[in-house]
Amino acid sequence: MTPGPPAGTTTPRSYFDRVYAGVDDPWGFRTRWYERRKQAVTVAALPAERYRRAFEPGCSVGALTLALAPRCDELLAVDLHPRAVSAARTAVREAGHGDRVSVEVLDVGTGWPRGSFDLVVLSEIGYYFAGADLAGLVDRAARSLDPGGHLLACHWLRPEPDHLVDGASVHLAISAHPHCRRVVHHEDAGFVLDVWSVAASGVPGEEPRAGRAE
Repeated sequence: MTPGPPAGTTTPRSYFDRVYAGVDDPWGFRTRWYERRKQAVTVAALPAERYRRAFEPGCSVGALTLALAPRCDELLAVDLHPRAVSAARTAVREAGHGDRVSVEVLDVGTGWPRGSFDLVVLSEIGYYFAGADLAGLVDRAARSLDPGGHLLACHWLRPEPDHLVDGASVHLAISAHPHCRRVVHHEDAGFVLDVWSVAASGVPGEEPRAGRAE
């Protein structure tokens, strides 16, 4: 079991330093059946056949990154921990996706990439934020999307000592954003997955301008 973080509204970097100390894949993203199934469900839930420019914060070792890559013309994956980024870069290069996938060190609690996206994927990251910091993460994600773009979130449902909030609370926070309208919902004993269509000026329901299947 990973060590729980101290109380606060954002999990500190020191927590992830402890998690990655001497461990290549601390959550078993590459090996556990739960993780591999969740990755397959995530990709299957994407409403558009292809996306122009996608963003995956908290990519860890890049297991989901590899699953998303074939659906994206361009994919930016980031993580705050250099060890995770190094592993993800190696995985991307070995899979032959280096021409369209970039992996960078970035803490999305304090920064956000420039430009717009038509897909943002928040997978197993939201519960490391709480209160105003969680609301800020959701708002940055929604505002960085093109009108009609998709925000996908997928989170473990059961309480965990190293999570500041549970997965259901993360998805409620996204649903409360005025620019988000849920278009896909999946829930089972392990996790909840939702996709929201993000509209300009808080008017939901626009069709995607980019990434739509022809």
